[in-house]
Amino acid sequence: MNAVREVSLAVNAAHLFVYLVPEAAEEAAALGVTERGPAYFAFRSAAMGAVPWQVTLATFYNFSPRSVRAMTGVWDAASPQQWQAARFLVAGRALRRVGVDLTAERIAEARSLIDPVVAGADYAGKPLAAANASVALPSDPLVALWQQITVLREWRGDAHLVVLADHHLGPCDCMVMQTATGRLPTGIVRTTRQWTDQEWAAATARLVARGWLDADGTVTDAGTTARERIEAETDEHCARLWEPIGDAGARRLASLLAPIDDAFTAAGTYGQLR
Repeated sequence: MNAVREVSLAVNAAHLFVYLVPEAAEEAAALGVTERGPAYFAFRSAAMGAVPWQVTLATFYNFSPRSVRAMTGVWDAASPQQWQAARFLVAGRALRRVGVDLTAERIAEARSLIDPVVAGADYAGKPLAAANASVALPSDPLVALWQQITVLREWRGDAHLVVLADHHLGPCDCMVMQTATGRLPTGIVRTTRQWTDQEWAAATARLVARGWLDADGTVTDAGTTARERIEAETDEHCARLWEPIGDAGARRLASLLAPIDDAFTAAGTYGQLR
């Protein structure tokens, strides 16, 4: 595995817990929002400010319009700044509840690697990454590290959307491929993205016509190859991002972040994704 893919996977794994921990629902309820979908969109898009739901839809890509429209009113319940502060509370509470094993020295070393990458990144065409890079870091060192992780997680995500569009893989189509290749459970995708049966069937038919899926929805060899090509092209987009620390620095950062994923995995946080 190349260093860009290795560190990208580590960054994503260290970021992911925030969407699945119980602390998220608790802090959202404290702001007056008890539905999971609207809370998710508010937490994740808060860095962009009080944007209309259409902007969140554009930047999140793979959700249906009906799922994102449900966030209407979240900025009336609380300001984006309050949502961002609550998101930091979620991260801090969860990181300490599962006992993430990161010493002050390891946090400082990770920051010495990740900070130059965040500072040197080109944010053109990277709206979610740019928004998160503009957020003032909290005083809590572990949460501040997590926010820097978030910037780079969203940077790759923003780059990935460019590659998906270049391959003419639309929002519903890419979700069908995610489930067909086993990257996400179909039930969770259908529930959270809210594509209708008709939209899902139409996307499946398009992928069958491309030779990426069999008629029964099973991924073909051509589909597997195409999906890996999309990831490889995303790696190519991200290669310059990691130049400030090189392959050795990227791999060292990946190892430093591993205890975050290890702790949340041990706590059973990702059981619903299996």
